[in-house]
Parts: sequence; structure tokens; C-alpha cells
Amino acid sequence: MVTADSSIVATKDQVSSNLAGEEVILDLKSGVYYSLNEVGASIWNLIQEPRTVNEIRDTLLAEYEVEPSQCDRELLVLIHQLEAEGLVEVRNETTA
Repeated sequence: MVTADSSIVATKDQVSSNLAGEEVILDLKSGVYYSLNEVGASIWNLIQEPRTVNEIRDTLLAEYEVEPSQCDRELLVLIHQLEAEGLVEVRNETTA
């Protein structure tokens, strides 16, 4: 389950390139290409290193004119899609 404190990071089994503001990703395992728009490309660049959902959200709110609730919804949708395709790893820290 993805929460605000979940850490998101791109997997190593892909390569990507920025083309005219959009990010094109090749999944090396499946050979499938993916494309992200400008906002998606910003998120993709952020998650090359582990970032929490809150960190990504705060960066997007500072960079784009978007309502916080819309940002939250759309960010979670993208994270779930990227996770389902195996392009990102979601880490939830547990405390003992």
C-alpha cells in the first residue's frame, strides 16, 4: 500500500531518455516502451533516487499550479501504474 511516507524509486531494469520534455522509458525485461508527459517526466527524474510521496508532492506543488487534492490523486494513480508495470519500487518503512 502506498502512503504519504512510502519511499518511491525507479527500478534498475530500465533505461530512459528525455525527448522534448517527455520521458521515454524502455523496460529492459519486457522490451515495452512507456512515455510520460512533462509532469510525469518531472516525477520520473525525482525518483531516480528514493523519495517519499510527500517529497514528490511538495516538489510538484512548488513547480506547478495544481490543487493539492488533485496533485495527491494524480500522483498516486501514476505511482500505482508505474508499480504495476514494474518500473518503480515502493518501500514502506516499518518500525519494530
